[in-house]
Amino acid sequence: MKKEDILSINQLLANPKKIAIIPHRSPDGDAMGSTLALYHFLLKEGHEPIVIAPNEFPDFLAWLPSSDQVLIFENQKESTTKILNECDVIFTLDFNALHRTGEMEKVLMPLNVPFIMIDHHQAPESYATYAYSDTQYGSTCEMIYNFISFLGKKEQIDKTIATCIYTGILTDSGSFRFPKTTGTTHRIIAELIDLGVENTKIPTLLFDNNSENSLKLLGRALQNMIVLSEYKTAYISLSQKELDEFDYQKGDTEGIVNYGLSIKGIHLAAIFIEHKDENIIKISFRSQGDFDVNQFARQHFNGGGHINAAGGKSYQTMQETISKFKTLLTTSII
Repeated sequence: MKKEDILSINQLLANPKKIAIIPHRSPDGDAMGSTLALYHFLLKEGHEPIVIAPNEFPDFLAWLPSSDQVLIFENQKESTTKILNECDVIFTLDFNALHRTGEMEKVLMPLNVPFIMIDHHQAPESYATYAYSDTQYGSTCEMIYNFISFLGKKEQIDKTIATCIYTGILTDSGSFRFPKTTGTTHRIIAELIDLGVENTKIPTLLFDNNSENSLKLLGRALQNMIVLSEYKTAYISLSQKELDEFDYQKGDTEGIVNYGLSIKGIHLAAIFIEHKDENIIKISFRSQGDFDVNQFARQHFNGGGHINAAGGKSYQTMQETISKFKTLLTTSII
């Protein structure tokens, strides 16, 4: 992050401010971990922070410290719009384009206050007054740790803040398996554990609190898996009918796409999930090696993300979307 930006932000935060902290729509562990870590830090600094999520976050993140204080824009449009209009500063975390907030974009666009972006995705938009944007990091939570350190406030990181940061690093690194997990990442994790983070308990809270229906939905997803060995690809589809059959709740499909990538010889995995309430097919891509699913999602499926992990959406039917995907495989080098 630029030194002049750090100085300016320190001056901006020198006096108590009303601050909104916003994750992307359908927030994951990194989005919720980073926003809540920043929330607790700013609270300790004497500010009036509030986290406003565009929509509901998954139940498996509801144990995070002060997650019960998070406001949901989709459920409280009038009151959250009022709060946003009264804020002095707005942080946007784990995304770099305002459309990632869904309907909130219309409220955020006209606001004439400093925006501070902290994010690790490619191709950032230019809406932010100050941007800490760097694709070398595997998570925004690791960047939040750095951000607090840049401000000269590292001593403010306590067990609560450390727990939030740890959660985001753990989830966005694929439990420390993804390529952007560095020695520095592990040194930060060691510091967080020394601050009291319950590193043996958190994975259980995140990954081992499945409902009976979510496991049955996983079983159906695996039954639906198609392996295209000639393209080193595996894909899964779930229809709205199947989601309804197993009483789908937000977060139930988290991580299912990774099962395709666990097959020997598979370098690209995808999952296609029908959401009739939005009239879209939501898509997640995962890859191993050099195949860039970020560019693949951006060019063909209205999405983006990272080189090896990205998401997208399709306004076509499930059959048309999968047909398009299979056609694209014939011209892609995987």
